[in-house]
Formats: sequence, C-alpha cells, structure tokens
Amino acid sequence: MRLFGGWFCIFCISSVLCSGFIAASPWFLITDKNFSTAVPETKTLHRTEVSQKLKDLMGYTLEVKPSQIPHEDAGKGLFLQGEANIGSVIAFYPGVLYPPAYYRYILGYPRVDPQNSHLITRYDGTMINAQPWGAGGESRELWDWTSSPEPKHTMQADEKGSDLDGTHVGGNLEMLERRNPLAFAHFANHPAKGMVPNVMIYPYDFPLLEKDMRPYIPNVPFGNDEETDTSKFGSFRLKTWKSNNNESKVPVLKTLVLVATRAICDEEVLLNYRLSNSEHIPSWYTPVDEED
Repeated sequence: MRLFGGWFCIFCISSVLCSGFIAASPWFLITDKNFSTAVPETKTLHRTEVSQKLKDLMGYTLEVKPSQIPHEDAGKGLFLQGEANIGSVIAFYPGVLYPPAYYRYILGYPRVDPQNSHLITRYDGTMINAQPWGAGGESRELWDWTSSPEPKHTMQADEKGSDLDGTHVGGNLEMLERRNPLAFAHFANHPAKGMVPNVMIYPYDFPLLEKDMRPYIPNVPFGNDEETDTSKFGSFRLKTWKSNNNESKVPVLKTLVLVATRAICDEEVLLNYRLSNSEHIPSWYTPVDEED
C-alpha cells in the first residue's frame, strides 16, 4: 500500500471525474514511455457529488467541518466518512512546494509561522504552503495560486519580509482538479489531551509518468530550480524511480500524505503536530508523549 497507495487514490479520483473509465490497465504500472491515452473529458459534477462517488468507489472520503477538539481555537477539522484500513492514504497535503532555495519568497519570510498555520516541511527541507489551496474549488482549472487572497500581516514582517514584494515571482500555472476530495490534509487537527492520533505524515514522491493524471496531484512547484545544483526537468526535480525492475530518471513532485496508523471509521482525523519550539507553543498544544 505504501508504494501505490497515493497513486491508487489518484487513479480512483480520476475514474470518478473522467467520462471514460481507464481502469482496464492501471496506468501507474505502464512502463512503455511511448504509451499514451486520450485525455478524457471531465464530468460536470459538484464537489459533494465527486466526494460521494469516491466514497462509493474507495469506501471513504473526507469532510471539513467544525472540529470536535474541545478548544476555542480548534476551528475546522478534518473528518473521514466511511471506513479506511490501517496503511491507507487518507489525505494529500495540497499547495505550493518550496525547495530551500526559495524560502525567501514565502510571504512574510523569515517570520512566516505566525501568519500561516498551513505550512509544513518535509524531511528533505521541501516546504509546502497549503494556504493558497484553501478549501479547494468546484472545477478543473488553470490554477493561479498567486491570485489567492493573502493573509493580513504586520508592518514588521513587510520590512524584513519575502522577496515577493507584491509580484508573482515563481508562479507556475498548472491545470489542477480543484474538486479533489482528498486534498484536505491541512485541516487535520492535533489531538487534545487524552486523545490519540490516527494518522501520520508520510513523504510521498509522485513520479510524473502519465500527464493525464497530473491534474489530480494538488501541488505546484515554486520556481524553476535554477538556484539549485540538482538535475532538472522543466520545473521538477529528477529522481531515480524504479518500476518493474526498470530504473530511470523521471520528474517527481515531492509531496506529503496522511497515512492511517489504525483502522478509521466515521471519525475526526487527528495528526500529532510534534511541535518543538517551546517559545511558540500555543496554549492548546499537549504533547502526545513525553518524547515530543
């Protein structure tokens, strides 16, 4: 499930939205680089309809609604509707991907945390900003994340802030499916005292082997990697990826997903935030265990 869990979810979402069902030969197992499929037309479905159809197909979907965490700052939470087994990919962390070379372009840099609670960093330093994604949308669109409403920020942050200066530097436009029912990992809350998390963060590198599936991966990279010394393929990093004993370098998107650590059934999705900066620990945060 770890190898194809993310792809399986992407494949199911595409089958819900595409007019032609392409499940006869799972596309993520195809190794012939000359193979291509006709780009299917997307169905005219509201986001709630897409979500219900995904639940019918996979056994679960997600809903964002007021959290059950007993704290006034809990706000909205992420809820799983249906049943998911341990090891299932529950949600994608959507948004803009920033490699370390582009941190300075994040709004408010270097003081970004107070302004944005939807920032998260992978083990390799790739930072994901889910704030522009928000709650998704109602269509497939050429997503211009730079036009998303920005949060209010202080004058102090402006004076020492990012290199954006109101411009759209690094804004890569991608055709993305904004109705993606699983692109809500940024709404998962930290468990309250006495509660136990039911998901964990898992770094997932999506190999871009089939362009027709690209709209269902809810992330765009910032910049074009010109400031890095790694190999490049357009806007994406190259990485060795194995498939059926064949090894080749393909472009990947370095993302994060939430994976179920136990069976989940009709309940709120809870993630251990593992906050470590004691100077900025919020009042609602309670460590899950003594090592946190």
